[in-house]
Amino acid sequence: MTISTQSIPLFLKAIKDEIAANADEVTALDQAIGDGDHVTNLLRGLEALEKQSAELSEMDWSAAFMKIGMTLMSTMGGASGSLYGSLFVAMGKEAQKTDMDTAGFADIFDAGVTAVKTRGKADLGEKTMLDTLIPASRALNEKADIAASDLLDAVKKAAYEGMLSTKDMLATKGRASFLGERARGHIDAGARTSQLMICAIADVIEKS
Repeated sequence: MTISTQSIPLFLKAIKDEIAANADEVTALDQAIGDGDHVTNLLRGLEALEKQSAELSEMDWSAAFMKIGMTLMSTMGGASGSLYGSLFVAMGKEAQKTDMDTAGFADIFDAGVTAVKTRGKADLGEKTMLDTLIPASRALNEKADIAASDLLDAVKKAAYEGMLSTKDMLATKGRASFLGERARGHIDAGARTSQLMICAIADVIEKS
């Protein structure tokens, strides 16, 4: 499974549509245990990327990932901008030396997730976006040699289950960490939007 950067406009539209469709739910999650501005910041970043979509589609993957990362850092602001920026910049660096086939992308995505762990000083089980990203990355690595449709289903399932797992976790990072037991019972907003984005991308690939 090899994907061209010409698919980037389709990915961006699918992601933005999915975030917008679930904006009320995610905002309620973020207001419960966060700052309440996660969707606003994310949509601002996505709108900036949409304006660059034609340019991005003409780049190679390394350059595109790097530009996406720098754009998100400069337009989203806050912790999310830094984390998503780190994700894509690290993916861009790894893509310089890695083929963009299925196995290669598994390595590229893993490099991005590792960068998020380092930037956020967080790991699995701390009620963050990593509880979606790490399971999705593991599924991608462990099942890179199976049929594309089965691989995409496995990644979506891992992302969804990872997102749901945050509901019963205590938070150790960000504003939610100050809530203690009161953070239980709420899905992390960053985990939810990460899951929505991963699934939106997988759906576009599945239909192509």
